[in-house]
Amino acid sequence: MTVPDLVPIRHEPHFRTSTIGLWGGGQFFAHLSGVFAGRDTDGRVVRRWYSALHEFDVDGQHLDSHIKSAETIADGPERVPVVEAAQRLIGEWLDSLPGRRFADIVVAPFAVEVDGILFGLVLECRGEYPEGEEQEDWAEFYPNRLGFSAPWDGLCDM
Repeated sequence: MTVPDLVPIRHEPHFRTSTIGLWGGGQFFAHLSGVFAGRDTDGRVVRRWYSALHEFDVDGQHLDSHIKSAETIADGPERVPVVEAAQRLIGEWLDSLPGRRFADIVVAPFAVEVDGILFGLVLECRGEYPEGEEQEDWAEFYPNRLGFSAPWDGLCDM
């Protein structure tokens, strides 16, 4: 089944889609992303942390993305202040959206690149289909790796 023109994404309050919804200018999807950046000399995973807010019009078309990089830091207790600061920034951005309320959204695929990292809702294909054609059959939200597919009920596949 091919990806619909507009992909439904369900608001789940205590899950990875807890910061999506509607505002006076349309729809939004805010998120915190820890992007793998390697390992430190002790073997700990190092991540570059990003705050992101994607804005869409009422018809689900991408309008703008606000993406700000925080610090690059190894996993461990010292990363807590970095993550908290990135989350505070997301909270400030969300508070600035007039009429904001958390809710389900329906948005078109889009892509934005920052620091060589892909942010967006990108169409993906599992492989070839009959008669050698390729069909885009799911949408993946990057860099968080949230997958959306049939039956297109807005729930993400893990």
